[in-house]
Amino acid sequence: MERKVQETVELSTVSKKSSMGIVFALMAGYSMVYMDKSMVSTAIIPIAQQFNLDSGQTGLIMSFFFLGYSLMQIPGGWLADKIGAKKVLMLSLAIISFFSFAFGAVSGLMLFMMIRFFAGVGHGGYPPSVSKAITNNFPQERRTFIQSMILSTSGIGGILAFTLGANLISQSWRLGYLVLGSLFAAALVLVAIFVPKDIQLPKNQQAARIPFKEVIANRNVLTLFVAMLLLNFLLYGNISWLPTVLAQKFNLEITQVGYLLAVNAIFQTIATMFAGVLLSKLFLGKEKLFILGATVISAVFVVVFVLSSNLVIAMGALILLSMISVSAFTAIFTLPHKIMDGSIIGSAIGIINTGGTLGGFLAPMILGQLINLGGGSFTIPFGFMALASILSGLTVLTLKDRG
Repeated sequence: MERKVQETVELSTVSKKSSMGIVFALMAGYSMVYMDKSMVSTAIIPIAQQFNLDSGQTGLIMSFFFLGYSLMQIPGGWLADKIGAKKVLMLSLAIISFFSFAFGAVSGLMLFMMIRFFAGVGHGGYPPSVSKAITNNFPQERRTFIQSMILSTSGIGGILAFTLGANLISQSWRLGYLVLGSLFAAALVLVAIFVPKDIQLPKNQQAARIPFKEVIANRNVLTLFVAMLLLNFLLYGNISWLPTVLAQKFNLEITQVGYLLAVNAIFQTIATMFAGVLLSKLFLGKEKLFILGATVISAVFVVVFVLSSNLVIAMGALILLSMISVSAFTAIFTLPHKIMDGSIIGSAIGIINTGGTLGGFLAPMILGQLINLGGGSFTIPFGFMALASILSGLTVLTLKDRG
């Protein structure tokens, strides 16, 4: 018993000394992950022009990424629990780097779809492994704040995608993916240096493992799976179609769209970090009401954005929408740290985030077809996104306080 306590103290000391390095490395990787997700929606504009692709076909390219992402979420979380977070983090970044280089080197719809699928497979292992690394290296009372800090890099990734990425794409979309692959390789090096290996206690000191079949049947896990699926119709619908909406509706150039969305991403970053503080302090124990309120308000701003013909009003609605919807996402994503056992956090996050990535898979494809059916109008698909947001908040109300 004394030995176990000593090892726990040593782990806490190591984590405290290296915590900044761990957070920095995980944030770097997450920034690249979100840069990739956001940048493709800009790159798809010149790709569609060069290869004569319609909205349905470009939607397929974006959807196949999320198909691979969805299929790998649960295995990625299980592997993080089984073999350790660091190994899965490094493998994920290596795969994404390779297929980013490959995307910039090929031509043709089928190759674009196949390569984005395998890039999605690489992405699938990253979020649950990050959550596992947080659980391994930080005490429970700090995990929600640390997780929200790392999630805030969704905005940083967006800023990079819509400034650096958009400017590179305006020169050559192939150059954009050459640079992106290099940035993923750099993130891989940072994880290798700063994230410690998982410490394995002797078998007689390990807590009894919860069987995976119990994790996947857990009511709270399934509820959050559905909530994340519905919310990501909104989030990934935005990521996938915002550049096209702004470019077509307001007759803007790619670089102009990029700068507008970069400003939006700055506010999104601030909102994610602020959400972590709110959830750790003011809304501690009231997360379900926080999520419901955020999803309903988000739905209102979706409608305002799509109906507005004034660029200033549309951007104001978009910024508020992004800030509030990403706060709802942060609340859902960090809840498992509060209501689930740490030994299953990788698997639980993997399952929950599979709901999110399924939403990402379905959203571009469904919205692309709705745009085609509406003769190019964005009103019906964005109304669909608003409804999905409200349903997500209502789903969260059915959560048990602990399970």
